[in-house]
Amino acid sequence: MPRLINNQLVTSLHAQSSVSEEYRMLRTNIQFSSIDEPIEVMMVASAQAGEGRTVTISNLAVTYAQEGKKVLVMDMDLRRSSLHHMFGLRNHTGLTRVLANQQAWQEVVQETGIDHLHAITAGPNPPNPSEMLSSRRMKALLVELKEHYDVILMDTPPLLSFPDGLIISSMCDGVILVVQAGKVKKDVVKKAKANLERVKARILGVVLNNVKRSNTRAERGMEERNLMNK
Repeated sequence: MPRLINNQLVTSLHAQSSVSEEYRMLRTNIQFSSIDEPIEVMMVASAQAGEGRTVTISNLAVTYAQEGKKVLVMDMDLRRSSLHHMFGLRNHTGLTRVLANQQAWQEVVQETGIDHLHAITAGPNPPNPSEMLSSRRMKALLVELKEHYDVILMDTPPLLSFPDGLIISSMCDGVILVVQAGKVKKDVVKKAKANLERVKARILGVVLNNVKRSNTRAERGMEERNLMNK
């Protein structure tokens, strides 16, 4: 039986809703953004905390799994992990145990209750998150995981708070930037975008959260493009 406890996981709880359709459209847009080089490893990031990053990555992961792909979602926020709450998972072990060579990844990967979707939670908070994420062990782990999963989605700390997200972006095929409308200023988004560009991260696009439902899809798309303009 599924262990879902969070009603924000709408793509699983309400698969036919308009919100779920928006997530499926996001998945499709990502897939068509690179035909010749399939996007297998993605990072979902935000400039600040509280912009809906974890909700976005969780729902996006479900849509990929519903398509029949073997999906792994990873909590790379080793400071304030939250991904386990979305799926009702334990977090006493996880990525930090693997990076510390205390456990194999096969021992910490968990079933989410959704077909084809697995998760690796962050695990206990380490004293050196940035060093762990930039380690050779982390790079080697991703190479190994790519042999077992079609899509890997990584949830990261806020870009403007810690260097962790920029470190992780160098290991990804692309980055999705989540922005909460009405909360974050345009200059803050531009700074996050500039930081990603500085490390040569590939920005796939922007997800604009908390947009008034009266806006048409075209209007939302225009707002997203405006946010990314310099």
